Amino acid sequence: MINRRTLLTTALTLGAMKAFPGLSYAQARPLVFATFTGSWEEAHKAVLVPAFRKANADASIVLDPMLSVDQIAKVNAARANPPIDVMLHDPGPALVAIGQDLVEPYPVEKSTYYKDLIAEAQEPMGPAPFFQVVGLTYNPDTVKTAPTSWADLWKPEFKGRVGITNLNSTLGTGWLVEVARMHGGSEANVDPGFKALEALKPNLAAVAANPGALATLFQQGQIDISPGNFNAIQILKARGVPVEFVAPKEGAIAFKTTIHVVKNSPNRDFAFKLIEAALSPEVQTTLMNSPYLIVPTNSKVSMGGEIARVLTKDTAELKKKFVFQDWKKINEQRSAWIERFNREIKI
Repeated sequence: MINRRTLLTTALTLGAMKAFPGLSYAQARPLVFATFTGSWEEAHKAVLVPAFRKANADASIVLDPMLSVDQIAKVNAARANPPIDVMLHDPGPALVAIGQDLVEPYPVEKSTYYKDLIAEAQEPMGPAPFFQVVGLTYNPDTVKTAPTSWADLWKPEFKGRVGITNLNSTLGTGWLVEVARMHGGSEANVDPGFKALEALKPNLAAVAANPGALATLFQQGQIDISPGNFNAIQILKARGVPVEFVAPKEGAIAFKTTIHVVKNSPNRDFAFKLIEAALSPEVQTTLMNSPYLIVPTNSKVSMGGEIARVLTKDTAELKKKFVFQDWKKINEQRSAWIERFNREIKI
C-alpha cells in the first residue's frame, strides 16, 4: 500500500534525480531517520530535525517512526541498499544491530561533541544522546494514593485498569525482568516474572504494541496505572492529560539510547551530521526542557527543571540511584520470551 509518507519520499527523490541526473535512486533519496513512536517522534520532529536542517541548508530528511526490532528487520532485508540511514536503539537492539554488522563505527575523530559526552555515552559504534528511565505512571484523578512499588499493579482495586506493553519494546522486556527479580528471578531467569504476569491478567485492561501506544491509553482513559517511560508521558501532561510518574521503591530502570549510522547508507555524511546535532548541547538542552524532558548525556548540559526535581540532579546520581540491566544476558533469551509472551499473555 502506498501511504502519504511514501508518496512524499518518492516525490522528493524524483525531484532530486531530475535536478542531478547522475544520481542513482539510492543516492538521491532524502536522509531517513528511524526514530521511536509517540513522544520521541514528536520531540525529534519539533527539535532535532529543525536543528539538522538549519545547519545543513535545509537538507531533505524523513522521519520513519518504528520499534527497534522493526528497524533491524528492515535494514537486514536490504543490507546492500538500506531503506534507513540512521537507527535509534535501546541497549538490547543496539547489541543485535552491532552483532549483525548493520551499523558503521562512528567517526569519532570528526566529531565536535563526542568527547563531551559522559563516559557511558561514548559508544564507538554509535554514541548515546539520551538516557531513558522507566518507573510507574498513573492517573492521579483515579489513583488517589500514589503507587510505591511494582507490586501495586497486582492490587485488587486496579482490576481491569492496568496497562502494559508487549516484549518487543525495551520497556516491556525490562519491566518483566524486574518483576522476575522481585520474585527471585533475574536476567537469566524470568520464569517467576511470567508466573506473576499470569496472576496479573484479571487486572489487565490492555497490552499496548509500544510505549507510545501505552501513553495514548492514558489519554483515552482506558487505563489508570502502568509501567512507563518518564519522557513518554510528559507531552501528555503538557496537554493537560492527568498522568504522573513515580520511581518504585525497587528502583526505576535506566538505560541509554544510542544512535547509529547504517552500514552502506548512501547518505553517510548527512547521517553523521544528524547525529552530531543530537549530541550538541543546544539540542540536548531543548529536549531536556518541557514538554519533552529527555535526560541528556552531554556533560556540558546541567540537569534542570522537572528532570532534576523528579529523577536526578546529575548523571552521577542517576548511575547510583537507578537499576541498570544486563542486556547482553537478556538478549540470549529475549526472542524466546517474546514468543512465550505472545502465546501466553492474551486478554
